Amino acid sequence: MSTFKEIAGRNIRSYTTNPDNPLEGQMWYNQTDSALKGVVASGAWSSAAPQIYTNFGGGRAGTQTAALGAGGYAGNAPSGPTSATTEYDGSSWSLHPASLTTGRGALNGCGTQTAAAVFGGQGPYPGPGNATEEFNGSSWTNGGDLNAGRRNYFGAGTQTAALCAGGFDAGAAMNESEEYNGSIWAAGNTLGTAVYYNVGTGTQTAALSIGGYTPPVYPNSQNETEEYDGTSWTAGGTMGTRRAYAGAFGSQTDAIVAGGSGPPSSVTANVEQYNGTSWTEINNISVAKNLTGQAAGGTSNSNAGVVWNGYGPADTPSANSGNNLSEEWNFTANTITPDAWASGGTVPYTSRQNMSFGTQDAAINVGGFVTATLSTAASYDGASWTASPSLNVAARMGGVAGTQTAGLQFGGIQPPGTYNTNMQTWNGSAWANSPLNLTTGTYGLMGCGTQTAALKVGGENPAGGNYTTSEEFDGLGWTAGGTLPEAKYVAAGNGVQTSALITGGSPSGTTTFEYNGSLWTAGGALSTSRPGTQAGSAGVSSSSNIVFGGNAPGGVISATEGYDGTSWSTRPSLATGRGSTTGNGTSTAGLMVSGGPPSSTTTLTEEFTGETVSANIKTFTTS
Repeated sequence: MSTFKEIAGRNIRSYTTNPDNPLEGQMWYNQTDSALKGVVASGAWSSAAPQIYTNFGGGRAGTQTAALGAGGYAGNAPSGPTSATTEYDGSSWSLHPASLTTGRGALNGCGTQTAAAVFGGQGPYPGPGNATEEFNGSSWTNGGDLNAGRRNYFGAGTQTAALCAGGFDAGAAMNESEEYNGSIWAAGNTLGTAVYYNVGTGTQTAALSIGGYTPPVYPNSQNETEEYDGTSWTAGGTMGTRRAYAGAFGSQTDAIVAGGSGPPSSVTANVEQYNGTSWTEINNISVAKNLTGQAAGGTSNSNAGVVWNGYGPADTPSANSGNNLSEEWNFTANTITPDAWASGGTVPYTSRQNMSFGTQDAAINVGGFVTATLSTAASYDGASWTASPSLNVAARMGGVAGTQTAGLQFGGIQPPGTYNTNMQTWNGSAWANSPLNLTTGTYGLMGCGTQTAALKVGGENPAGGNYTTSEEFDGLGWTAGGTLPEAKYVAAGNGVQTSALITGGSPSGTTTFEYNGSLWTAGGALSTSRPGTQAGSAGVSSSSNIVFGGNAPGGVISATEGYDGTSWSTRPSLATGRGSTTGNGTSTAGLMVSGGPPSSTTTLTEEFTGETVSANIKTFTTS
C-alpha cells in the first residue's frame, strides 16, 4: 500500500492545535484532539441578503457574485408586473436605476450582469409577449422579437447566443425552441415534449430543459430532462422529484435544480445535482417554494449559485405576493457564514426614542420614553445588560457620541417637553452636566463621534421646521459645521466627525448625505424609505454603515441596508421590525437597542454580524 508521503510528497505534520489558514487538501494530526484532520471541499446552502422586492416570475442572468434580476410580479412594488432591475454582488442586493422598457412577469433571461437579455413574458395585457430587451450594465434597449410570443419558458446562453424553449401561448404548451444571435431570433429544433414552466441552464449549444408542466392535466409536473446540442433535443436523466417553477444554474454536465412545484400543487425544497447522465439529491434549500427560474450561477459548473424570491405555501401568487428570500449554494473548501442578526441581551428597562453609543460588546444605552421622558441608563458587555448610573437630566431623541468609558449626550427633549441644549458627559462611572451646551435647542437629531470630537446634525428646532445645520465639538466648545443640502429630522446616521453620514428621516425618507469634516454632499438613496421616527444605524465612516428599522406610514420596518460609500444594498432583516430605536457599533458588528412602534416599547436587542469565511476542517476516521 502506498503511504501518504509517497502520494503527496510530504509527511503529515503534527500540531497541538489546528494550523492557521490551512489550504484545501492539507492534512495534519491534531495532538490535542488526538485526531487526523484536513481541509476538504463540500457543498452547502446558506441564507443570503434578501432581495429588495418580494417577487416571483422575473428574468435573471449572471453568477453568484454578479447576478441580475429584472421584472416579475412584485408584492411591494407597484401592482402588476414590475419593470425594476436589481443586482446582487455576492453579499447584498441593490436597486439599479435602469428599468425595463415594459414591466412584465413570467419571463426569463440569460447572460451576465453587464450583458444580459430578457425576452417574452407577460405584461399588463392579455396573452404573452415576444419582446426582447438587452442590458449593458447601464441601460436597457430593445432587441429582436421572438418569432412566437411565450411566457413561462426557460432561457439559457448569452446575450449574443441565447436559447429559449417551451412555454405557454394561447392556452397551450409549446415545444418550439428559438436561438438568438444578438439581433434576430431563428427557429431551433423542437423539444420532445411540449412543456411550460420548465427551467433550464447551459449555453446555446449545450443546454438543459428541466421538468415543467405538460398538458392535458394541470398541474402535471414532470421529472424528465432534455439536452440540446445546438441542433437537436434528446432525452437526458430523470429527476427523483417531479417539479415545475424551479430554479437552475450550471452547465449541461454539472447543473443544480432547486425548489419548484410538484404534483398535484405542492411546493418543494428538494435540490438535485446533474452530472450529465443522472440526477442525485443533495442538501435542500431552507424554504419550500416555487422559484420560477430565479437562480444564477453561470453556465460553467454548479460550484456556486444563488436562488432568490419565489412563492411558497403561505404566499398567494394570485394576489401578486411572494417572498424576498435569497440563498447561496457553495461547493468550496471554505465555510461561509453570511451576514446575520441574532438576539442580544435584555435591557433592564423598557423604552423607545432611546439613545446608545459604543460598540457591540461595550455599549451604553440612555434615556428614552415610556409614559414620560427617562433618565435611566444601562451598560452592555456583549452578553448582558446591567443598570448603570442615570443621566443627570432626563432626555430622549437626542444625540450621543463616544465610548463606554468616555461619552456625551446632548440635545433632545427634557421634561416637561423642553427642546434641550444641555450636554452631559460620561466618564465610565458617572454623568456630569457640562457648561459647554449646544448653540440651539433641538431634538430628533443625529449625533456621532467621540467625546472630544463629536458631531450634531439636523433635528427639529423650537420655532418649528427642521435644521440644515450641523455643529462640531472639540472638547472645548461647539462651533458651526457644514450645512446639509436638505433639512433632516429623526434621521439615522453614524461615523466620526470627519467622515459621517445621515440618511432617511423626514421629509424625504430615502436621501443620504455624507460629511468630510467641512462639507455635506449627496450620497446614494436608500432602497427602503424610512421617513418616520428613528431608524437605527451603526458605522465608523461615511463609506461603512448599516441602517435598520424605522417607522413608515405602513408600519415599522425590519429591512436592513448597508452602505459602501456609493450605494445602499440589502442585508438580512431584523427578526422584529421596529422604529423609535437606536443603534451603535460598526457595519459588521452592530447593535440595535429597544424601540418599538409609536404606541409600544421593548427591552429587546439584536446583534448584527458580518459575513465570515473560514476553512472547512474535517476530522478523518477509519470507520
